[in-house]
Formats: sequence, structure tokens, C-alpha cells
Amino acid sequence: METLKKIVSNQYFPAAAVLTAVVLFWAVGLLGGLSLLHNNQPPLTTLTWMLFVYGAAVLTPLAGAWAAVDLVRRWQRNRAAQAADAFEEAQDTEAAYVEPAPEPEQAAAAPVSTPSPAQQAAPAAPAKNVKQAGRKQAA
Repeated sequence: METLKKIVSNQYFPAAAVLTAVVLFWAVGLLGGLSLLHNNQPPLTTLTWMLFVYGAAVLTPLAGAWAAVDLVRRWQRNRAAQAADAFEEAQDTEAAYVEPAPEPEQAAAAPVSTPSPAQQAAPAAPAKNVKQAGRKQAA
């Protein structure tokens, strides 16, 4: 009973059921399912059967194509989601084991320079008056 519940609640079930019904309809039709037309039946029964078969012959290919496209779309979406999950999992495990980057050799070899007393005592240049957008200036 649990496996039946799993199958019926599966996201692929509706489209797979439609596709199976379409294939069975055409298989029965090819194997002699139209034998009702060979029997001596009242005209209204024959007409009803012919209208049903005509409607099914027109609609089943459309339903089958729709079901097949739906199955492929769901399969591709699930495959892409699994790939994205695997990628995120790989990034998470990689981020957990990141080693610190070694210091560049040039930075270690370059001497640290200190500014001279003349550079330290030099006053900063005065800032220019810059107009700010959206403000009115006094005349």
C-alpha cells in the first residue's frame, strides 16, 4: 500500500498515466479494437462509436505530446536541481577547508618606508569650494 501511495503521489504520475493511456488506446486500435464497426449494430450506436473514435484519434496525439513534453521538462528540472545542490554542497565543503593564502614574497622583501619630518610637517592643501548638486548658493 505504501508503494502505491508513493507512485500516485509522484510528480511524474499524471503525465505518465496520460501517456500510458494514449499508447494503450493506439495499441488496442492497431490490434483490432475497431471491430465494433464490422458488427451489425444500430446506426445510432455506430455513429456514437465513430464520433468517440474520431475524437480520441484527434485528441490522444495532442494529449500524448503534452504528457511527453511535461515528463521531459520535469526530468530536466529535477536533474538541474540535483546538479545545483551538488555544486552548492561542493562549495560548502570547499569553503570549510579553505587554507589561508601565503603572503607574497615581494611584500615581505620590500622595506617599510617612513615619511621624513619635512613631509610630516607639510600642511595639507586647502580644499576647493565644490558646488553640490541640488543646493542653491547665496548670491
